[in-house]
Amino acid sequence: MAFWCYILRCSDGKYYTGHTDNLERRLAEHHHGGFSEFTSKRRPLTLLWAQDFPSRHEALATELTVKKWSRAKKEALARSDWKALSHFAKPPSERSTNAPPLGVSTALDTNGDEGH
Repeated sequence: MAFWCYILRCSDGKYYTGHTDNLERRLAEHHHGGFSEFTSKRRPLTLLWAQDFPSRHEALATELTVKKWSRAKKEALARSDWKALSHFAKPPSERSTNAPPLGVSTALDTNGDEGH
């Protein structure tokens, strides 16, 4: 049996990270509303990223890690942009002085709120 970690992009631009043992069913629950108060208020939703894992423990551990990540880091993961993911994994003081990879918004926090 596969277990999944996933990221949803909500209609207001915020991200929701979760895990499940049935991705199709869980997406339907989110789209229908009532499963999660957070996503119920922010429909429609788009699946940004999903990865399968061999155990619930690994999917949950990934969820708990990824949900703490910055918006830029989550977007790099969704694009499979390992160079950008590595860049944003470093503290800002340790990043090179080069500009962040193109197409990445650093003006938004993890949940899509401007300027905080």
